[in-house]
Amino acid sequence: MSEYLVIRLREHANQQAHWIAADSSGATQGPPVSGALSEAKADIGDREVIVLVPSAEVLTTSVDIPLRAGAKLQAALPYALEEYLADDIDKLHFAAGPRRASGKTPVSVVSHEQLAEWINLLAGADIHASSIIADSYGLARIPGTISMLVAGDQVFINDGGDIELVMQDMSPGDALAAIGALDQGAGSENDKAADATPLPRHVLVYCTAEDEERYQQDWIAIRQQLDSVDVKLLADGIMPRLAVTVATGAGINLLQGAYGAQKEYGGLFKPWKVAAILLLVFGVIGITAKATDYYLLLRQETQLRQLFNTEYQQILPGVPETNDPARVVESLRRRTGTTRSAPVFLQTMEQLSRAMQQNREAQIVAISYRAGVVDVRVTAPNVAMLDSIQRAVGQNGQFRATIQSTDQDGEKVNSRIQIKEIGR
Repeated sequence: MSEYLVIRLREHANQQAHWIAADSSGATQGPPVSGALSEAKADIGDREVIVLVPSAEVLTTSVDIPLRAGAKLQAALPYALEEYLADDIDKLHFAAGPRRASGKTPVSVVSHEQLAEWINLLAGADIHASSIIADSYGLARIPGTISMLVAGDQVFINDGGDIELVMQDMSPGDALAAIGALDQGAGSENDKAADATPLPRHVLVYCTAEDEERYQQDWIAIRQQLDSVDVKLLADGIMPRLAVTVATGAGINLLQGAYGAQKEYGGLFKPWKVAAILLLVFGVIGITAKATDYYLLLRQETQLRQLFNTEYQQILPGVPETNDPARVVESLRRRTGTTRSAPVFLQTMEQLSRAMQQNREAQIVAISYRAGVVDVRVTAPNVAMLDSIQRAVGQNGQFRATIQSTDQDGEKVNSRIQIKEIGR
């Protein structure tokens, strides 16, 4: 289980930061803390740092693009979103999350200038973030439910699908109306059927006791238009709720592409430096030994070839030297009749096996072999099958099968077939 220190930055650098420790199971490790950003350094310890940045500075959207994570997706995002952006795409940084069940890929867009400002702000406090995520992703996606988090003059909304945004200076009721949630219940049945992806009819709200009291009229109005509204009070403010969501892996890390973490391979291999040097030395020694053995074997081969040619020319004066003594020896063995060919018996059995597979009703009773001749006693249902076996044995042209005798035994025919290699 991993632990993180989740730090939330505010809209202005001079505003206090908020932080809290949380683990990957979704549990907080102590109460939230607020103060100067530099003070958060003392609470990091061995934890990785996740930084939440104001969503007002980050565009969160989703695109339907037939590419998965990687350099190709990173390169395609600017052109897929260019027509929806007011700024020059060269001034913007694009980061993508994993593709969702809807087939769409969530995307976060921020200016290079703004992202560099956050990174410099963290560096000034000697804090190195493993992830920088828009704080709107701190509200968990719950399928079939519109989740809302009220934080002062901001309303975080997540529709359980592809909508994740923060609205400024709007009431909860106005925020729901802005995404069309309150219009879903209105209109005719035909209008509802025309909407292929209706928004959920259940709303889950997180807020402080003060905000719950302040928006009493909104809750009444929303309950009249939707199926249900659950309001959960945040005793310790919004920071624990945001932290436990991102600590479990939610959100798009803006530190991608050019801003991605660079691995320090030098530091990674430093502990293995001595072992690597020893391995290299042993490798060089091994290669040298193999090369020496190869050289000695070549010398021995040359000496043996010279010795063979000397003896060969004494036996057959006038013959030229040869570079292939093995071929010469094989030629001499053929001349004297001592060459070894593949056993005829095994070749005969292989061909007989093929013939019997083609005539499965026949059975072999006995086999004998002598002086290159195979005698086979066979029983078959009829003479025609014996003839088929005879032809199958001689099919490859290497052997000749001859039916020596046949004898009717009830419903079967006993026969003796002789198989010889052609040319013997």
